[in-house]
Amino acid sequence: MAAMLRRSSPAILTSAIVSLVCVIGTGTTPDARAEAPAAAATTAPPEPADMLSLFDGKDLDGWDGDPRLWSVKDGVIHGETTLEQPTAGNTFLIWTGGEVADFDLRLSFRCTATNNSGVQYRSRHITDSPTKNKWQVRGYQHELRNEETFPNVSGFIYDEGGGPNGRARICQAGEQATWEAEGGKKVATSLIDQESFKELMKVDDWNDIVIRAEGKHIRHYLNGRLILDFTDNDPTRSLSKGIVALQLHQGKPMWAEFRNIRLKSL
Repeated sequence: MAAMLRRSSPAILTSAIVSLVCVIGTGTTPDARAEAPAAAATTAPPEPADMLSLFDGKDLDGWDGDPRLWSVKDGVIHGETTLEQPTAGNTFLIWTGGEVADFDLRLSFRCTATNNSGVQYRSRHITDSPTKNKWQVRGYQHELRNEETFPNVSGFIYDEGGGPNGRARICQAGEQATWEAEGGKKVATSLIDQESFKELMKVDDWNDIVIRAEGKHIRHYLNGRLILDFTDNDPTRSLSKGIVALQLHQGKPMWAEFRNIRLKSL
């Protein structure tokens, strides 16, 4: 190798030395080092095998919610409030299959822009205290919105039912962050900018989401791209397991639809 370098031109010599340093320092080629981490960091993981389908496209067997507001319409779950049939407080369609801890949850949604919806996970059905309706839930919520302008977009984590001491928007869409017992939320970096999110989000159309929770680590993906990476390090507030549910928000009349709901415990 040394003899080859002595016979080479200055330009070739410089290139060879740079490549040699990269290989020795990283154990891989410069191209592999640059490309592999980016792909792993921003792309949704492959769908696990043998995922459990939570909705058969025909009826709401396995779900519990206000029958005035939830139905199956054209093969999808349809939730809707109107002026004649509002909801007193946020209300939920609750999956009755039990609690989940570490999981991969995938589904598609679309909704109106007049209000917002959400997907609850690691949550609790409130049955031990007075509530505004029979289907109220507390816990982590993946926000759903038919909007594309930060910060009011799909994907952030909301502390549903957290009360006066709740954390509200625990982690915004676009953030990689942690929540510490001392000091609260700490943002490490930005995962996606406003322009890129507008290109990603399909307003007035179906969007695919992936929620992946492993221990304290939670990731949200929109249409295949990572948009939120959160680690909950607060031992008194983090949630390790709970139910899955779909939201209709109180207030202005709204509708939200869901399809292809599937779950895998990890």
